[in-house]
Amino acid sequence: MRLAVLAACPFPNPQGSQIYLVDQLRALAKTGMHATLFTYGRGRGPAPPEIDVIRIPALLSPRALGAGPQWSKPVADAALVARFLTARRAFDAILAHHAEAAAMALSLRPVTRLPVVYVAHTLLGCELATYARPAWRGLLDRAGSSIDRFIARRADAVIALCRPSARALGAWARGPVALIPPGLDPQTPPTERFQRDICARFGLAPRSFVLYAGNLGPYQGLELLEPAARELRAEGTPVVAATHDAGRAGRPGDGLEIVEVASFDEVRALSFAAGVLVHPRRTPGGFPIKLLNYMETARPIVAFSELDSGLEHERSAWLLAPGSSSVELAMALRRLLASPEHGDRIGRGARRHLLEHHAWADIAGRTVELLGKVTSS
Repeated sequence: MRLAVLAACPFPNPQGSQIYLVDQLRALAKTGMHATLFTYGRGRGPAPPEIDVIRIPALLSPRALGAGPQWSKPVADAALVARFLTARRAFDAILAHHAEAAAMALSLRPVTRLPVVYVAHTLLGCELATYARPAWRGLLDRAGSSIDRFIARRADAVIALCRPSARALGAWARGPVALIPPGLDPQTPPTERFQRDICARFGLAPRSFVLYAGNLGPYQGLELLEPAARELRAEGTPVVAATHDAGRAGRPGDGLEIVEVASFDEVRALSFAAGVLVHPRRTPGGFPIKLLNYMETARPIVAFSELDSGLEHERSAWLLAPGSSSVELAMALRRLLASPEHGDRIGRGARRHLLEHHAWADIAGRTVELLGKVTSS
């Protein structure tokens, strides 16, 4: 099968969506599928050499590499559509990552006559409003839901990464909706010496700190983590955010200690060395890739039940009830730090969950099966 993959985003980029995209393409290649990625012309570092990439010119690509709406995107998206039409390659289907790419693929369908499979990384009806002032929330929630509904009703199939997306999009979809989460195949852990060295560079002691690893986007829930971090810091426990977002690294005045990491290896070292791993996002509809990285470490995870990621309270994570406050978040972090045996048991459960539910060989097989149904109908 020849697959066109549309992704209206910087590439490569050390953020969850792009990491998932790379791993998905590698896993599909192992099934014998040939995929060509169409994407923007800017990113961080070189693209993986084994991935067939067609880009638009860097001059037409957004300069900002973070997630969220940007004024420069319409020009970039028009250029991406034009680049796809002039590629002169034959494909059997289009796999469209995120709503933006799905809208492009659907606009092209009268010309290409190719089935469109939408990979729903999030629900815009839940996330779009996080990029604007609270006064705009109601309007943007409705606008985001309209976009979700529009794409689901027109796509030939939908890949939902989590149960909230599968339920919401399934209510509107005209084609099959498959719940296929992202995958991660565990790798060799960083050595204890490397973990100690990276911790020392940031003034940390292994097992003595709480870690959030990821970007600092407005949808990540950091405004909830920061008050909890202030509480714990007053008690002598640092709460660290390890990120590539250099613009906010080292920002003073918050309880959250933001550190800039140079590579994913450093993020892994900090993750394996942390006392507790935290993910404060409450916005449902997506599957944070950092949760997979967290599960790999076998360290205890604190997250919110609204995500509905498949993790189970007290078995594979400490899940906070819907609507929990920063005070309850701080209490959960404090409890697991004070009981290493309790945390280790939950952490081992998280790694078992990863091995049982997120192996790429199984996920790629289910994706190929869905693509086969769409192209044969």
